[in-house]
Amino acid sequence: MIRIAICDDEKYMSDHIQAMVSDFFRRKNIEITILRFSCGEELLKYGGQIDILFLDIQMKDIDGMETARKLRADKFRGFLIFITVLKEMVFQSFEVQTYDYLVKPIEGKQFEKTMERLYVSMQNASEVSLLVQRGYESRIILKDNIVFCEIIDRKIYLNLVSSEVVDYYDRIENLENKLDDCFFRCHRSYLINLKHLKGYKKGIAYMDNGREIPVSRLRSREFSNVVLQYMKNM
Repeated sequence: MIRIAICDDEKYMSDHIQAMVSDFFRRKNIEITILRFSCGEELLKYGGQIDILFLDIQMKDIDGMETARKLRADKFRGFLIFITVLKEMVFQSFEVQTYDYLVKPIEGKQFEKTMERLYVSMQNASEVSLLVQRGYESRIILKDNIVFCEIIDRKIYLNLVSSEVVDYYDRIENLENKLDDCFFRCHRSYLINLKHLKGYKKGIAYMDNGREIPVSRLRSREFSNVVLQYMKNM
């Protein structure tokens, strides 16, 4: 599930962007959730996961640029797309790691061009996301949202932060190659995300979603070393 936020103080513009976003990802067979905010203050209070943010630059009180600065300072790592009527404002956007900008009035071709580039970037961003193929459907899942992975009878189950479980057919060895150093194969049937590790004791890894994952005796010493090294690098 990709979480998309739209922050614009003009309702008709939010409606317009939502319609285009919904249509684009529907054609890609990707599930999304859309959140809407009418001002920067409201967005900053949200504090939840956002993968793609459409942010209007010119808003009352706190503008989009200042909102973006505060979001980045608060470790927002999603794709940021500015919405503006002034092209000149774009030159200030580099400091907040803007992916792209859309100039009002937003035309269909302009939007499609930006979204196709974004879609490719999300697919190629192997360091932050995982592309899961389920039959004729594809889905992009942020790696940080994966708590642990389990394999049962040639089927992989991704246990996500949201408590959702995504299943698909693949070999755990293939999945292991696609993941980064934050993931450790603590058991032949489990890969855990060290970012969600809460504790470890007597062969059990305690995850922050409450699940207890077994660590095999053959991997226990390596696991302890990996955890220590991970904590040093944090």
